[in-house]
Amino acid sequence: MTAGPAERTARPAAWGALGRVIRRRSAASAATAATAERCDLCAVTVPERHRHVLDLRGGELQCVCQGCALLFEREAAGRGHYRLVPRDRLRLTEFAPAELGVPVGLAFFVLGDDGAVVAHYPSPVGATEWDVDADAWLGARERCPALRDLQPGVQAFLVNTARGAREHWIVPIDDCYRLVALIRAEWTGLSGGDRVWPAIDRFFEGLHHS
Repeated sequence: MTAGPAERTARPAAWGALGRVIRRRSAASAATAATAERCDLCAVTVPERHRHVLDLRGGELQCVCQGCALLFEREAAGRGHYRLVPRDRLRLTEFAPAELGVPVGLAFFVLGDDGAVVAHYPSPVGATEWDVDADAWLGARERCPALRDLQPGVQAFLVNTARGAREHWIVPIDDCYRLVALIRAEWTGLSGGDRVWPAIDRFFEGLHHS
């Protein structure tokens, strides 16, 4: 089923957690030991690659140390306030974004707690959101049963069919934020320049070896 104008809209992403993570990653590249990033929950210094939890009340990702991450491995520990971003990645069979009404080849899809699905497609100015038609998503779940286990807010269905690519993954949401930050950093000119697509290719190569 194809969504009508009232059902499907494109809009700029609400930056919130996405902008916060991107700004942090940009700052981290120039940070010194004196300004090292810290756990948002206990203030312990964390390495550049660290875990995140989703603040369900504020809708933002919070950086956490290993100790706090271990605490939230138990879902009940979050008490409806925090949800740990998982680390697992799963490669899926081929699936075209167009089947979900998204007119681009590189996008990620996030399930909300209310059951609604929003597509995000990266651009040089961030990410644009696109409401996914509910019937189209149900059809996708029928064709790809792994989508039924997508965790709201903290996992994403990531698809890249641009320029002949065939990448279809369930990934932690922070992987998608890294991808958006990468595109913002590498994009030049009107068409992206000669750095952005090799960088995107390397990003997906990294998923294969993670």
